[in-house]
Amino acid sequence: MMDSRRESSETLRNKCAACFRQYNRMEHLVEHMKVSYHSAHEPRCGVCAKHCRSLESLREHLIGPLPKVECARVFAARGCSICLNLFDSAAAVRYHRASCQFTRAAPMPRGSYGGRAVAMACKMVGGGSDGSLDICARVCLIGEDENVIFQTYVKPTTTVTNYRYELTGIRPEYLRDAMPLKLVQRRIQDILCNGEPLWKIRPRSSGRARILVGHGLDYELERLGLEYPAFMIRDTAKYPPLMKTSKLSNSLKYLTQAYLGYDIHTGIQDPYEDCVAAMRLYIRMRSQAHPRDYASGSGETQNNYPAWRQRELERMSPEELLALSGSDYYCWCLDF
Repeated sequence: MMDSRRESSETLRNKCAACFRQYNRMEHLVEHMKVSYHSAHEPRCGVCAKHCRSLESLREHLIGPLPKVECARVFAARGCSICLNLFDSAAAVRYHRASCQFTRAAPMPRGSYGGRAVAMACKMVGGGSDGSLDICARVCLIGEDENVIFQTYVKPTTTVTNYRYELTGIRPEYLRDAMPLKLVQRRIQDILCNGEPLWKIRPRSSGRARILVGHGLDYELERLGLEYPAFMIRDTAKYPPLMKTSKLSNSLKYLTQAYLGYDIHTGIQDPYEDCVAAMRLYIRMRSQAHPRDYASGSGETQNNYPAWRQRELERMSPEELLALSGSDYYCWCLDF
């Protein structure tokens, strides 16, 4: 009886235009919109147009263990399991797949952006009595064209007790005459700032400083003893669309397999390989076709739902409420 009951017109009126949640009262929908931060930058189902908080949530909606049945049926015939986009036909999907799925060897097309981004990755050896203290022993930086800008072994500032050779491939002799940490810091800082003083770098400016791309960059910068403005960092471990539905980070290995279509970390781990994977993920996220004139938040601003507008908001349609809503994170598409 309950399952077959038709939805009332009032309940449908109070249905979120983004995630389709339904509320008995319009004031509850307004409260939902205040805290949900739905926006045009959220991943959306190409079949039913539902907004999802992350690509993982969209993946579960389309091809998870309990997908939306109709959406899964259409997506199985005309969808790409890597970028999660829907196409006009199965033939169009096959044609698209050739450019969507990458290999380790094939560089990603750079486009016309100008190459302002730099990807960085480090490999750590172990220090301390049990070898659990991470010490940066190798660092690599590449440009958007995937060519190496800077790569070196780093001379440890403390005793190494575990070289973690099976993962890092690093031997004691590689670090004996390696570059001192102070010099490494200076070189990396020069590359990132690109002639612009660190204190002059501003958000969304047209300065010379470079965008830093990577996975788990906060920790790597800490191990290197470096600081860089957070608004210039694009971390694939902390970018909301690339995170788990539980809001925890996915591994770079998983993200590369799921959203680029190839495997990494199948043997000794090379920081260059990590740089390439992070850069490709960044370019893929940056290249998404979102409305360029849409007002996206940066996590610092609140949605445009002040309490004094409550009565006005309750008279709006769900679509009008969605038009007021902004993202609570900076969408990388705006880097264009």
